[in-house]
Amino acid sequence: MTTTAHRHPGTGDAPARTVREAALAARAAARALALTTGAERDAALSAMARRLTLDPAGILAANERDLAAARAAGRSATVLDRLTLTRGQLDGLAAMLRTLADRPDPVGDIVSGGVLPSGLEVRRVRVPLGVVGMIYEGRPNVTVDAAGLCLKSANAALLRGSSTARHTNAALVAALREALAETGVPADAVQVVPGTTHDSVRELMSLRGLVDVLVPRGGAELIQATVRDAAVPVIETGVGNCHVYVDEHADLDKALAILLNAKTQRPSVCNAAESLLVHEAVAAGFLPRALRALTEHGVLVHGDARVRSFHDAVVPADDADWDREYLALELAAAVVGSLDEAVEHIRRHGSGHTEAIVTDSQAAARRFVASLDTAVVAVNASTRFADGGELGLGAELGISTQKLHARGPMGVTALTTTKYVLVGDGHIRGGAAAPVP
Repeated sequence: MTTTAHRHPGTGDAPARTVREAALAARAAARALALTTGAERDAALSAMARRLTLDPAGILAANERDLAAARAAGRSATVLDRLTLTRGQLDGLAAMLRTLADRPDPVGDIVSGGVLPSGLEVRRVRVPLGVVGMIYEGRPNVTVDAAGLCLKSANAALLRGSSTARHTNAALVAALREALAETGVPADAVQVVPGTTHDSVRELMSLRGLVDVLVPRGGAELIQATVRDAAVPVIETGVGNCHVYVDEHADLDKALAILLNAKTQRPSVCNAAESLLVHEAVAAGFLPRALRALTEHGVLVHGDARVRSFHDAVVPADDADWDREYLALELAAAVVGSLDEAVEHIRRHGSGHTEAIVTDSQAAARRFVASLDTAVVAVNASTRFADGGELGLGAELGISTQKLHARGPMGVTALTTTKYVLVGDGHIRGGAAAPVP
């Protein structure tokens, strides 16, 4: 299967590649990266940071082209927010790359090891995954995050962003590839997947053996389709139906500050709160203030009957509202009779991403944390902290909601696997080494 032809970023007038050819080039680049030192990759990351800010006007012009097309197509405010790349954000991406360059090299770390009674030395060592394919929606920052994290961990990156950001992504990748070429690191370590149709996505998902892992990042439909259809192993990232539960032992001032931050600081991201649960013992003291503040911030609240009794602006919540990732200034809210009822509500409707409890009771906090099988649990803190940068990882590839290999915000170590290295001195199984005649 071939895909729609286009110029390959950083290759001038070279013929367009097919998806398979791009994957073959990525495989060759991954083999070369495996032989690089951490210092060489760090130098490349620093060069990438410099290149991003060398000609910001060109990148920002490409972004404005994508934004104009999105506006003309009537895209939602959420899509436009995610698509927008400002000079400040570009500087932030460059700073992120420099931060990654300053972090310890994960490749070659000895996870465990020792010497067996036989004298055989055993080491379990971190190694790159190889070729990492990213399938994501219109968020240009993911292009740089993924490229930087993959390079730091000595992986080649195949990047398939949405068509809404194609000009921005092409400009970003062209800049990153130029930086790699300057430092002698293979430029094919960072590539845009050729093609703008779903055929290119389907082909990428079929390339088992050339692509080692796929990471989908976006809405539920994109993630579920990738998990369902890919022949390549998938690290499943999750949508964020995140809850804030205000316990009967909560400090209500803290609860209000946490709720407003979790919902309104940036509502279009996956770690924003989408649901509020309030213990009935504090409902009368908390909900009038909270609903008034949410309304003043432009939040539309979908509430059950008890929530609606505290504010006229609350609209009735239907069954679908409890499962919805709004990604906007909307929120579902309910009053619950106990912590256990809150936990059961979250188990039914949560997405396994991030859940928060506000409480001054250590027993309640422990029970909430132990009861929920979710990637991140926050106690007396906003759900917005479920982020690789905020948690000291430098950046993140996404937030994994699966249980195998990587879970939660995925930094550089999540892009490694391990191999066992055995070092002997003529050791053979079943006895000592036979003497050489």
